[in-house]
Amino acid sequence: MKVKGDDAADATTAGRRREQRGWVWYDVANSVFPTSVITVFLSLYLTSIATNAAKADPALNGADPCGNDNALVNCDVTFLGLQFPAGSLWGYLLSVATVIQVVVLPIMGAIADRTQNKKKMLGAFAFTGSAATIALAAVEGTNWKLGVLFFIIANICYGASVVVYYAFLPEIATPDERDAVSSRGWAFGYLGGGIALAIQLGITLSADSLGISSGDAARIAFVISGIWWAAFTIIPLRALTEHQRPHGAEQGASVISAGFKELRSTLKQAKAFPLTLAFLGTYLIYTDGIATVANVSAQYGSVELKFEQQTLITVILIVQFVAFIGGVLHGYVAKRVGAKKTILGSLVVWIAVITAAFFVQVGDETQFYLVAAGIGIVLGGTNALSRSLFSQMVPPGREAQYFSLYEVGERSTSWLGPLVFAGVGQATGSLRPAILALIVFFVAGFVLLIFVPVRRAIKAVGNEEPALV
Repeated sequence: MKVKGDDAADATTAGRRREQRGWVWYDVANSVFPTSVITVFLSLYLTSIATNAAKADPALNGADPCGNDNALVNCDVTFLGLQFPAGSLWGYLLSVATVIQVVVLPIMGAIADRTQNKKKMLGAFAFTGSAATIALAAVEGTNWKLGVLFFIIANICYGASVVVYYAFLPEIATPDERDAVSSRGWAFGYLGGGIALAIQLGITLSADSLGISSGDAARIAFVISGIWWAAFTIIPLRALTEHQRPHGAEQGASVISAGFKELRSTLKQAKAFPLTLAFLGTYLIYTDGIATVANVSAQYGSVELKFEQQTLITVILIVQFVAFIGGVLHGYVAKRVGAKKTILGSLVVWIAVITAAFFVQVGDETQFYLVAAGIGIVLGGTNALSRSLFSQMVPPGREAQYFSLYEVGERSTSWLGPLVFAGVGQATGSLRPAILALIVFFVAGFVLLIFVPVRRAIKAVGNEEPALV
Protein backbone atom coordinates (compact mmCIF):
# COMPACT_ATOMS: atom_id res chain seq x y z
CA MET A 1 0.00 0.00 0.00
CA LYS A 2 1.39 3.42 -0.93
CA VAL A 3 1.67 6.11 1.69
CA LYS A 4 1.19 9.83 1.11
CA GLY A 5 4.10 11.25 -0.86
CA ASP A 6 4.92 8.05 -2.74
CA ASP A 7 3.17 9.28 -5.89
CA ALA A 8 5.17 12.52 -5.84
CA ALA A 9 8.40 10.58 -5.33
CA ASP A 10 7.53 8.23 -8.19
CA ALA A 11 6.75 11.19 -10.44
CA THR A 12 10.08 12.82 -9.55
CA THR A 13 11.97 9.61 -10.25
CA ALA A 14 10.12 9.09 -13.54
CA GLY A 15 10.88 12.65 -14.61
CA ARG A 16 14.56 12.22 -13.76
CA ARG A 17 14.75 8.96 -15.71
CA ARG A 18 13.12 10.65 -18.70
CA GLU A 19 15.73 13.42 -18.65
CA GLN A 20 18.53 10.89 -18.32
CA ARG A 21 17.32 8.95 -21.35
CA GLY A 22 17.10 12.17 -23.35
CA TRP A 23 20.48 13.44 -22.12
CA VAL A 24 22.27 10.31 -23.39
CA TRP A 25 21.22 11.13 -26.95
CA TYR A 26 23.41 14.20 -27.14
CA ASP A 27 26.45 11.92 -26.89
CA VAL A 28 25.02 10.16 -29.95
CA ALA A 29 24.45 13.50 -31.68
CA ASN A 30 27.82 15.18 -31.14
CA SER A 31 30.12 12.15 -31.47
CA VAL A 32 29.93 12.31 -35.25
CA PHE A 33 31.88 15.60 -35.30
CA PRO A 34 35.13 14.46 -33.62
CA THR A 35 34.93 10.99 -35.15
CA SER A 36 33.93 11.57 -38.77
CA VAL A 37 34.78 15.21 -39.40
CA ILE A 38 37.98 15.74 -37.42
CA THR A 39 39.53 12.28 -37.29
CA VAL A 40 38.64 10.82 -40.68
CA PHE A 41 37.48 13.16 -43.43
CA LEU A 42 38.33 16.84 -43.01
CA SER A 43 42.10 16.61 -42.52
CA LEU A 44 42.76 14.96 -45.89
CA TYR A 45 40.02 16.87 -47.70
CA LEU A 46 41.09 20.33 -46.53
CA THR A 47 44.73 19.51 -47.26
CA SER A 48 43.80 18.54 -50.83
CA ILE A 49 41.88 21.82 -51.29
CA ALA A 50 44.85 23.79 -49.97
CA THR A 51 47.15 21.86 -52.30
CA ASN A 52 44.90 22.80 -55.24
CA ALA A 53 45.22 26.45 -54.20
CA ALA A 54 49.00 26.14 -54.04
CA LYS A 55 49.15 24.60 -57.50
CA ALA A 56 47.08 27.51 -58.81
CA ASP A 57 49.56 30.06 -57.45
CA PRO A 58 52.84 29.78 -59.40
CA ALA A 59 53.96 33.08 -57.86
CA LEU A 60 54.54 31.17 -54.64
CA ASN A 61 55.61 27.79 -55.95
CA GLY A 62 57.50 28.42 -59.19
CA ALA A 63 56.83 27.44 -62.76
CA ASP A 64 56.08 23.84 -61.78
CA PRO A 65 54.16 24.21 -58.50
CA CYS A 66 53.92 21.05 -56.38
CA GLY A 67 55.30 19.06 -59.28
CA ASN A 68 55.92 16.08 -57.05
CA ASP A 69 52.35 16.22 -55.65
CA ASN A 70 53.78 16.41 -52.14
CA ALA A 71 51.86 18.97 -50.11
CA LEU A 72 54.77 19.29 -47.69
CA VAL A 73 57.41 20.09 -50.31
CA ASN A 74 57.40 23.14 -52.59
CA CYS A 75 53.64 23.58 -52.17
CA ASP A 76 52.93 26.72 -50.16
CA VAL A 77 49.81 28.70 -49.37
CA THR A 78 49.43 32.05 -47.63
CA PHE A 79 47.08 33.27 -44.91
CA LEU A 80 47.14 36.67 -43.18
CA GLY A 81 50.58 37.31 -44.63
CA LEU A 82 52.00 33.99 -43.42
CA GLN A 83 53.38 31.42 -45.87
CA PHE A 84 53.43 27.70 -45.04
CA PRO A 85 53.18 24.28 -46.75
CA ALA A 86 49.67 23.12 -47.61
CA GLY A 87 50.39 19.88 -45.81
CA SER A 88 50.94 21.77 -42.54
CA LEU A 89 47.56 23.50 -42.70
CA TRP A 90 45.65 20.92 -40.67
CA GLY A 91 48.16 20.89 -37.82
CA TYR A 92 48.19 24.68 -37.61
CA LEU A 93 44.40 24.82 -37.86
CA LEU A 94 43.93 22.40 -34.96
CA SER A 95 46.34 24.45 -32.86
CA VAL A 96 44.55 27.73 -33.60
CA ALA A 97 41.13 26.17 -33.04
CA THR A 98 42.31 24.85 -29.66
CA VAL A 99 43.60 28.26 -28.59
CA ILE A 100 40.27 29.85 -29.54
CA GLN A 101 38.40 27.26 -27.47
CA VAL A 102 40.68 27.90 -24.49
CA VAL A 103 39.57 31.55 -24.61
CA VAL A 104 35.90 31.06 -25.45
CA LEU A 105 34.74 28.01 -23.47
CA PRO A 106 35.23 29.38 -19.92
CA ILE A 107 33.20 32.47 -20.85
CA MET A 108 30.43 30.31 -22.34
CA GLY A 109 30.42 28.18 -19.20
CA ALA A 110 30.17 31.26 -17.00
CA ILE A 111 27.29 32.64 -19.06
CA ALA A 112 25.49 29.28 -18.86
CA ASP A 113 25.79 29.26 -15.07
CA ARG A 114 24.92 32.94 -14.74
CA THR A 115 21.78 32.78 -16.86
CA GLN A 116 20.86 29.15 -16.14
CA ASN A 117 19.61 29.00 -19.71
CA LYS A 118 21.54 25.88 -20.57
CA LYS A 119 18.85 24.23 -22.67
CA LYS A 120 18.62 27.13 -25.14
CA MET A 121 22.40 27.44 -25.22
CA LEU A 122 22.78 23.73 -25.94
CA GLY A 123 20.37 24.01 -28.85
CA ALA A 124 21.96 27.18 -30.22
CA PHE A 125 25.48 25.74 -30.15
CA ALA A 126 24.43 22.36 -31.54
CA PHE A 127 22.39 23.71 -34.45
CA THR A 128 24.96 26.37 -35.35
CA GLY A 129 27.73 23.76 -35.25
CA SER A 130 25.75 21.34 -37.38
CA ALA A 131 25.01 24.09 -39.93
CA ALA A 132 28.72 24.96 -40.14
CA THR A 133 29.51 21.27 -40.61
CA ILE A 134 27.04 20.97 -43.48
CA ALA A 135 28.52 24.16 -44.95
CA LEU A 136 31.89 22.39 -45.25
CA ALA A 137 30.34 20.62 -48.25
CA ALA A 138 30.49 23.96 -50.08
CA VAL A 139 34.28 24.00 -49.78
CA GLU A 140 35.78 22.85 -53.05
CA GLY A 141 38.22 23.92 -55.72
CA THR A 142 40.74 26.23 -54.05
CA ASN A 143 38.65 27.98 -51.34
CA TRP A 144 40.33 26.30 -48.35
CA LYS A 145 40.06 29.52 -46.31
CA LEU A 146 36.27 29.10 -46.30
CA GLY A 147 36.81 25.62 -44.91
CA VAL A 148 38.99 27.08 -42.13
CA LEU A 149 36.21 29.49 -41.19
CA PHE A 150 33.47 26.84 -41.13
CA PHE A 151 35.62 24.42 -39.15
CA ILE A 152 36.52 26.99 -36.48
CA ILE A 153 32.83 27.90 -36.06
CA ALA A 154 31.81 24.24 -35.83
CA ASN A 155 34.66 23.43 -33.43
CA ILE A 156 33.79 26.29 -31.08
CA CYS A 157 30.13 25.24 -31.09
CA TYR A 158 31.05 21.61 -30.49
CA GLY A 159 33.20 22.44 -27.46
CA ALA A 160 30.69 24.91 -26.01
CA SER A 161 27.78 22.50 -26.46
CA VAL A 162 29.71 19.74 -24.71
CA VAL A 163 30.45 22.03 -21.74
CA VAL A 164 26.74 22.87 -21.37
CA TYR A 165 25.77 19.24 -21.92
CA TYR A 166 28.11 17.99 -19.19
CA ALA A 167 26.74 20.61 -16.80
CA PHE A 168 23.32 18.94 -16.94
CA LEU A 169 24.65 15.69 -15.45
CA PRO A 170 24.66 16.74 -11.75
CA GLU A 171 21.14 18.11 -12.18
CA ILE A 172 19.50 15.06 -13.73
CA ALA A 173 21.20 12.21 -11.85
CA THR A 174 21.69 11.50 -8.17
CA PRO A 175 25.25 10.81 -6.95
CA ASP A 176 24.63 7.06 -7.12
CA GLU A 177 23.21 7.27 -10.66
CA ARG A 178 25.87 9.36 -12.37
CA ASP A 179 28.43 6.67 -13.17
CA ALA A 180 25.82 4.57 -14.96
CA VAL A 181 24.26 7.52 -16.79
CA SER A 182 27.62 8.93 -17.92
CA SER A 183 28.88 5.50 -19.02
CA ARG A 184 25.68 4.85 -20.95
CA GLY A 185 25.99 8.19 -22.70
CA TRP A 186 29.61 7.59 -23.68
CA ALA A 187 28.80 4.06 -24.83
CA PHE A 188 25.91 5.10 -27.06
CA GLY A 189 28.01 7.99 -28.32
CA TYR A 190 30.59 5.57 -29.67
CA LEU A 191 27.87 3.36 -31.09
CA GLY A 192 26.22 6.30 -32.85
CA GLY A 193 29.54 7.62 -34.12
CA GLY A 194 30.43 4.16 -35.37
CA ILE A 195 27.16 3.73 -37.27
CA ALA A 196 27.48 7.15 -38.92
CA LEU A 197 31.13 6.50 -39.81
CA ALA A 198 30.30 3.07 -41.24
CA ILE A 199 27.70 4.68 -43.53
CA GLN A 200 30.15 7.37 -44.61
CA LEU A 201 33.01 4.95 -45.19
CA GLY A 202 30.66 2.71 -47.16
CA ILE A 203 29.92 5.62 -49.49
CA THR A 204 33.64 6.45 -49.73
CA LEU A 205 34.70 2.91 -50.55
CA SER A 206 31.89 2.61 -53.11
CA ALA A 207 32.62 5.97 -54.75
CA ASP A 208 33.66 4.50 -58.08
CA SER A 209 30.59 2.27 -58.39
CA LEU A 210 28.38 5.21 -57.35
CA GLY A 211 29.95 7.40 -60.02
CA ILE A 212 31.29 10.01 -57.61
CA SER A 213 34.78 11.21 -56.72
CA SER A 214 36.49 10.83 -53.35
CA GLY A 215 35.97 14.57 -52.86
CA ASP A 216 32.24 14.15 -53.46
CA ALA A 217 32.19 11.34 -50.89
CA ALA A 218 33.87 13.59 -48.32
CA ARG A 219 31.35 16.37 -48.95
CA ILE A 220 28.49 13.89 -48.55
CA ALA A 221 30.09 12.83 -45.25
CA PHE A 222 30.04 16.44 -44.02
CA VAL A 223 26.34 16.76 -44.88
CA ILE A 224 25.52 13.47 -43.16
CA SER A 225 27.51 14.55 -40.07
CA GLY A 226 25.73 17.89 -39.82
CA ILE A 227 22.27 16.40 -40.27
CA TRP A 228 23.06 13.63 -37.78
CA TRP A 229 24.26 16.17 -35.19
CA ALA A 230 21.16 18.36 -35.57
CA ALA A 231 18.61 15.54 -35.76
CA PHE A 232 19.68 13.71 -32.62
CA THR A 233 20.02 16.97 -30.69
CA ILE A 234 16.24 17.35 -30.85
CA ILE A 235 15.80 14.40 -28.47
CA PRO A 236 17.67 15.86 -25.46
CA LEU A 237 16.18 19.30 -26.10
CA ARG A 238 12.71 17.79 -25.76
CA ALA A 239 13.62 15.90 -22.59
CA LEU A 240 15.79 18.30 -20.58
CA THR A 241 14.50 21.08 -18.33
CA GLU A 242 16.13 23.94 -16.40
CA HIS A 243 16.71 23.09 -12.73
CA GLN A 244 18.29 26.20 -11.18
CA ARG A 245 17.48 29.88 -10.89
CA PRO A 246 19.65 32.42 -12.75
CA HIS A 247 22.52 33.94 -10.75
CA GLY A 248 21.77 37.36 -12.24
CA ALA A 249 19.09 39.27 -14.13
CA GLU A 250 21.21 40.59 -17.00
CA GLN A 251 19.80 40.80 -20.49
CA GLY A 252 21.32 41.24 -23.95
CA ALA A 253 24.95 42.30 -24.26
CA SER A 254 25.32 42.75 -20.48
CA VAL A 255 25.18 38.95 -20.14
CA ILE A 256 28.68 38.74 -21.65
CA SER A 257 30.24 41.16 -19.16
CA ALA A 258 28.38 39.37 -16.36
CA GLY A 259 29.85 36.12 -17.65
CA PHE A 260 33.36 37.51 -17.24
CA LYS A 261 32.48 38.58 -13.70
CA GLU A 262 31.10 35.13 -12.92
CA LEU A 263 34.24 33.48 -14.30
CA ARG A 264 36.55 35.70 -12.20
CA SER A 265 34.55 34.78 -9.11
CA THR A 266 34.77 31.07 -9.88
CA LEU A 267 38.53 31.16 -10.49
CA LYS A 268 39.04 32.88 -7.13
CA GLN A 269 36.84 30.38 -5.33
CA ALA A 270 38.45 27.38 -7.05
CA LYS A 271 41.48 27.76 -4.77
CA ALA A 272 39.22 26.74 -1.90
CA PHE A 273 38.73 23.32 -3.50
CA PRO A 274 42.28 21.97 -4.01
CA LEU A 275 41.12 18.35 -4.06
CA THR A 276 38.84 19.05 -7.05
CA LEU A 277 41.78 20.66 -8.82
CA ALA A 278 43.99 17.70 -7.85
CA PHE A 279 41.62 15.29 -9.55
CA LEU A 280 41.39 17.57 -12.59
CA GLY A 281 45.18 17.68 -12.87
CA THR A 282 45.39 13.89 -12.57
CA TYR A 283 42.71 13.44 -15.23
CA LEU A 284 44.55 15.77 -17.62
CA ILE A 285 47.63 13.58 -17.40
CA TYR A 286 46.04 10.25 -18.24
CA THR A 287 43.53 11.65 -20.73
CA ASP A 288 46.47 13.12 -22.68
CA GLY A 289 47.78 9.57 -22.97
CA ILE A 290 44.35 8.32 -24.06
CA ALA A 291 43.94 11.01 -26.72
CA THR A 292 47.46 10.46 -28.03
CA VAL A 293 47.00 6.70 -28.40
CA ALA A 294 43.73 7.28 -30.27
CA ASN A 295 45.26 9.91 -32.54
CA VAL A 296 48.51 8.12 -33.45
CA SER A 297 47.20 4.57 -33.77
CA ALA A 298 46.56 4.93 -37.51
CA GLN A 299 50.04 6.37 -38.03
CA TYR A 300 51.57 3.55 -36.00
CA GLY A 301 49.66 0.96 -38.02
CA SER A 302 50.60 2.53 -41.34
CA VAL A 303 54.23 3.52 -40.79
CA GLU A 304 55.49 0.93 -38.32
CA LEU A 305 53.25 -2.08 -39.03
CA LYS A 306 52.83 -1.50 -42.80
CA PHE A 307 49.06 -1.92 -42.94
CA GLU A 308 46.99 -0.73 -45.88
CA GLN A 309 44.14 1.79 -45.63
CA GLN A 310 41.49 -0.94 -45.61
CA THR A 311 42.98 -2.43 -42.43
CA LEU A 312 43.19 0.97 -40.77
CA ILE A 313 39.54 1.68 -41.58
CA THR A 314 38.57 -1.67 -40.08
CA VAL A 315 40.52 -0.81 -36.93
CA ILE A 316 38.68 2.52 -36.57
CA LEU A 317 35.33 0.74 -36.77
CA ILE A 318 36.41 -1.97 -34.32
CA VAL A 319 37.39 0.68 -31.78
CA GLN A 320 34.10 2.53 -32.23
CA PHE A 321 31.84 -0.47 -31.76
CA VAL A 322 33.85 -2.20 -29.03
CA ALA A 323 33.91 1.12 -27.15
CA PHE A 324 30.13 0.78 -26.82
CA ILE A 325 30.61 -2.50 -24.97
CA GLY A 326 33.43 -0.98 -22.94
CA GLY A 327 31.33 1.97 -21.85
CA VAL A 328 28.48 -0.25 -20.65
CA LEU A 329 30.97 -2.57 -18.92
CA HIS A 330 32.62 0.28 -17.03
CA GLY A 331 29.25 1.48 -15.77
CA TYR A 332 28.44 -2.05 -14.58
CA VAL A 333 31.74 -2.44 -12.73
CA ALA A 334 31.58 1.07 -11.20
CA LYS A 335 28.17 0.27 -9.76
CA ARG A 336 29.78 -2.54 -7.76
CA VAL A 337 33.22 -1.23 -6.81
CA GLY A 338 33.01 2.54 -7.36
CA ALA A 339 34.23 4.88 -10.09
CA LYS A 340 37.72 5.49 -8.70
CA LYS A 341 38.64 1.81 -8.45
CA THR A 342 37.18 1.17 -11.90
CA ILE A 343 39.25 3.98 -13.42
CA LEU A 344 42.36 2.62 -11.71
CA GLY A 345 41.67 -0.81 -13.19
CA SER A 346 41.08 0.76 -16.57
CA LEU A 347 44.47 2.49 -16.45
CA VAL A 348 46.10 -0.88 -15.79
CA VAL A 349 44.39 -2.26 -18.89
CA TRP A 350 45.67 0.74 -20.87
CA ILE A 351 49.23 -0.11 -19.83
CA ALA A 352 48.73 -3.73 -20.90
CA VAL A 353 47.22 -2.73 -24.26
CA ILE A 354 50.06 -0.33 -25.10
CA THR A 355 52.60 -2.98 -24.16
CA ALA A 356 50.82 -5.42 -26.47
CA ALA A 357 50.90 -2.84 -29.28
CA PHE A 358 54.68 -2.69 -28.95
CA PHE A 359 54.93 -6.42 -29.74
CA VAL A 360 52.50 -6.54 -32.71
CA GLN A 361 54.30 -8.08 -35.67
CA VAL A 362 54.54 -6.26 -38.99
CA GLY A 363 51.57 -7.18 -41.19
CA ASP A 364 49.80 -9.32 -38.56
CA GLU A 365 46.24 -8.05 -38.83
CA THR A 366 44.84 -10.36 -36.13
CA GLN A 367 47.21 -8.99 -33.51
CA PHE A 368 46.43 -5.42 -34.56
CA TYR A 369 42.69 -6.04 -34.40
CA LEU A 370 43.02 -7.49 -30.89
CA VAL A 371 44.93 -4.42 -29.74
CA ALA A 372 42.21 -2.24 -31.30
CA ALA A 373 39.56 -4.20 -29.37
CA GLY A 374 41.55 -3.67 -26.18
CA ILE A 375 41.66 0.07 -26.81
CA GLY A 376 37.93 0.08 -27.47
CA ILE A 377 37.18 -1.65 -24.15
CA VAL A 378 38.82 1.09 -22.10
CA LEU A 379 38.58 4.12 -24.42
CA GLY A 380 35.06 5.26 -23.65
CA GLY A 381 34.74 3.90 -20.14
CA THR A 382 37.75 5.67 -18.67
CA ASN A 383 36.56 9.07 -19.86
CA ALA A 384 32.92 8.38 -18.99
CA LEU A 385 33.68 7.60 -15.35
CA SER A 386 36.10 10.53 -15.15
CA ARG A 387 33.25 12.78 -16.31
CA SER A 388 30.83 11.47 -13.70
CA LEU A 389 33.43 11.47 -10.91
CA PHE A 390 34.39 15.08 -11.65
CA SER A 391 30.72 16.08 -11.58
CA GLN A 392 30.60 14.92 -7.94
CA MET A 393 33.41 17.37 -7.04
CA VAL A 394 31.92 20.47 -8.69
CA PRO A 395 30.37 23.21 -6.48
CA PRO A 396 26.60 23.41 -7.05
CA GLY A 397 25.54 26.18 -9.43
CA ARG A 398 28.94 26.36 -11.16
CA GLU A 399 28.77 23.15 -13.16
CA ALA A 400 29.25 24.68 -16.62
CA GLN A 401 32.24 26.74 -15.54
CA TYR A 402 34.04 23.81 -13.98
CA PHE A 403 33.30 21.64 -16.98
CA SER A 404 34.65 24.40 -19.21
CA LEU A 405 37.89 24.19 -17.22
CA TYR A 406 37.67 20.41 -17.64
CA GLU A 407 37.39 20.76 -21.43
CA VAL A 408 39.91 23.59 -21.74
CA GLY A 409 42.42 21.75 -19.59
CA GLU A 410 42.05 18.66 -21.74
CA ARG A 411 42.70 20.64 -24.91
CA SER A 412 45.49 22.84 -23.57
CA THR A 413 47.53 19.86 -22.37
CA SER A 414 46.89 17.65 -25.41
CA TRP A 415 50.20 18.69 -26.99
CA LEU A 416 52.38 16.82 -24.51
CA GLY A 417 51.52 13.25 -25.55
CA PRO A 418 52.10 13.84 -29.28
CA LEU A 419 55.35 15.64 -28.40
CA VAL A 420 56.59 12.62 -26.45
CA PHE A 421 55.52 10.27 -29.24
CA ALA A 422 57.19 12.34 -31.95
CA GLY A 423 60.32 13.01 -29.91
CA VAL A 424 60.95 9.39 -28.98
CA GLY A 425 60.21 8.31 -32.54
CA GLN A 426 62.72 10.80 -33.91
CA ALA A 427 65.37 9.89 -31.33
CA THR A 428 65.08 6.13 -31.87
CA GLY A 429 64.11 6.01 -35.54
CA SER A 430 61.16 3.75 -34.72
CA LEU A 431 57.57 4.22 -33.58
CA ARG A 432 57.67 1.11 -31.37
CA PRO A 433 59.54 2.76 -28.49
CA ALA A 434 57.48 5.88 -29.20
CA ILE A 435 54.19 4.05 -28.56
CA LEU A 436 55.68 2.34 -25.51
CA ALA A 437 56.77 5.70 -24.08
CA LEU A 438 53.11 6.72 -23.74
CA ILE A 439 52.81 4.31 -20.81
CA VAL A 440 54.28 7.06 -18.63
CA PHE A 441 51.00 9.01 -18.81
CA PHE A 442 48.98 6.06 -17.53
CA VAL A 443 51.46 5.13 -14.81
CA ALA A 444 51.58 8.73 -13.58
CA GLY A 445 47.80 9.00 -13.70
CA PHE A 446 47.40 5.73 -11.79
CA VAL A 447 49.80 6.76 -9.01
CA LEU A 448 48.36 10.26 -8.62
CA LEU A 449 44.75 9.05 -8.63
CA ILE A 450 45.50 6.70 -5.73
CA PHE A 451 46.32 9.70 -3.58
CA VAL A 452 43.25 11.79 -4.51
CA PRO A 453 40.78 11.49 -1.59
CA VAL A 454 37.66 11.48 -3.71
CA ARG A 455 35.12 11.29 -0.88
CA ARG A 456 36.74 14.24 0.91
CA ALA A 457 36.72 16.20 -2.35
CA ILE A 458 32.98 15.62 -2.79
CA LYS A 459 32.27 16.60 0.80
CA ALA A 460 34.43 19.74 0.52
CA VAL A 461 32.23 21.28 -2.20
CA GLY A 462 29.05 20.49 -0.28
CA ASN A 463 27.68 17.72 -2.48
CA GLU A 464 25.92 14.56 -1.34
CA GLU A 465 28.30 11.62 -1.21
CA PRO A 466 27.46 8.51 -3.26
CA ALA A 467 27.50 5.10 -1.62
CA LEU A 468 30.55 4.07 -3.65
CA VAL A 469 33.28 6.21 -5.16
